[in-house]
Amino acid sequence: MNLNELIDKQEKLEMQITADEKELITEGSMIQVVSFVLEDVEYGVDILAVHEILRYPEITRLPNAPDFIKGVINLRGNVIPVVDVRIRFGFPKAKITELTRIIVIETNDKLVGLMVDNVHQVVRMAQNSVDPPGELIEGVSEEYIMGIGRLNDRLIIILNMSNILFIEEDKGIGTA
Repeated sequence: MNLNELIDKQEKLEMQITADEKELITEGSMIQVVSFVLEDVEYGVDILAVHEILRYPEITRLPNAPDFIKGVINLRGNVIPVVDVRIRFGFPKAKITELTRIIVIETNDKLVGLMVDNVHQVVRMAQNSVDPPGELIEGVSEEYIMGIGRLNDRLIIILNMSNILFIEEDKGIGTA
């Protein structure tokens, strides 16, 4: 499923955007995220960073790579590292299913694939409904979280993609 198909599917399910909402999007006070679920928590990635969404492809393992690097894929001549988001966040490994997807994003001027259990939907929300992580979330979580979006009765953790692959392992996080 490519990104355009996902957006088209979502737009068919949602009611038409009002003129006021269109104005909010163009003013930048409305954001769109591609959401996915891990361990019953909904996460979001800014749609502007997403290049495409792939079914689970053949992944080539790399020797001596960190455990969260699943390997690399060849996407139209580009070699792209794939991060297992579950392992990166400290969750247990999951089985690869028909719903497993790779979200190809651009971060720090590089393409990176995020392996997730399932891509949920494209979500639109007002910028003012996104709160900073705050003092309640300490430690490693701050490195990955840009904000927490409120959408009706749902909370969506919006990820800071610049640190998903490139954060230094030896910052003393989790060490004694």
